[in-house]
Amino acid sequence: MPLTRGRIGGYDSERLAFGFTMMDGDQEVECQISDAAMDELAGTRGTASLARQAQFIALRDAVEQIASDIYDSGRTVKGATIRIFTKHIAKE
Repeated sequence: MPLTRGRIGGYDSERLAFGFTMMDGDQEVECQISDAAMDELAGTRGTASLARQAQFIALRDAVEQIASDIYDSGRTVKGATIRIFTKHIAKE
């Protein structure tokens, strides 16, 4: 079952990742996408941390689809944060 859109969390400067949530019915699922993965998805490099929220919003549909695919793959532990890295970004 695909996840549905949750809330935007924000940028985590310690993890160099942007946080957001997805919903599995009424269950909230924590998610993060690394800076490198978001830049890979955008086709850019070195986006400033202050611009990460705007970048996430622009890429939100694609990022959420990747998170949902990871969740549906069954390779995640229930209750664990879904983390998206560059290895999850399809190379064209």
